[in-house]
Amino acid sequence: MLFSVDIFATQYKGTTWIQEIVTLISNRGDPHMSQTVPNWTRAPWLEHYYFSVILEASPTKTRVITTHLPHHLLGPALQGSKAKIIYVSRNPKDVVVSFYHFHKMANFLPEPGSFSEFLKRFLEGTLHYGSWFDHIKGWTSQTATMNNLLHITYEEMSMDIQGAIKRVSSHLQSPLLEDEVNNCVKNCSFSSMLDNKMANYTLVTEDIMDHNKGSFMRKGKIGDWKNMFTEELNQYFKSVFDSKMEDCILEFVWDEQDKDETNANESH
Repeated sequence: MLFSVDIFATQYKGTTWIQEIVTLISNRGDPHMSQTVPNWTRAPWLEHYYFSVILEASPTKTRVITTHLPHHLLGPALQGSKAKIIYVSRNPKDVVVSFYHFHKMANFLPEPGSFSEFLKRFLEGTLHYGSWFDHIKGWTSQTATMNNLLHITYEEMSMDIQGAIKRVSSHLQSPLLEDEVNNCVKNCSFSSMLDNKMANYTLVTEDIMDHNKGSFMRKGKIGDWKNMFTEELNQYFKSVFDSKMEDCILEFVWDEQDKDETNANESH
């Protein structure tokens, strides 16, 4: 059963940041819970086998539920619900690079192979979470009809974390004082999460994640895809992306230059 105080955080890949933000907002900027309770306990994944047990044991009135599920699977269960939903999107080039490095260290996922092979499977929609194109279009197409759904982007959070926190807190009907917002900003920064064992997954055992093969918290940068994409792969991506997204009006920030240009435009 869903309640009006329930919060769903959904994303194709990479839910850690929004988990931290929602936890901090729910605690008015106080980092105690985010620094003492693992994020998979305070914001469990709906699709994990231990989900119901953790949710039943939740000590808080507000239940934060994380999921990678696409809208066509979860949407019917949310129909008519007053639960708050936050959908986080990210430019797909950075998504596939992040997912590739995650596959390298996650022992519960198949070997990624070469990056070009991995990119092909990503664009074909045959990776673990299915089609990124269907996922983002499925959720964002609901924003006009679901007033309990907030769409926010990873890039927006990176460019203006304070503004993003205020947007999320407003959506959750949890307005914060300025010093509470500042505490949220401080404790959900990349460097803060990198040092927080409750968020950086270093508590996860080696049989699940091989920490020798990489770090769960890598860079958190916009445009890291440029370190992996060749010109040939970029053209291949563009041809598929343009075809799959021709009916979609979403705009994406692809690199730090776009970020700087956005900030410059906003200052004029």
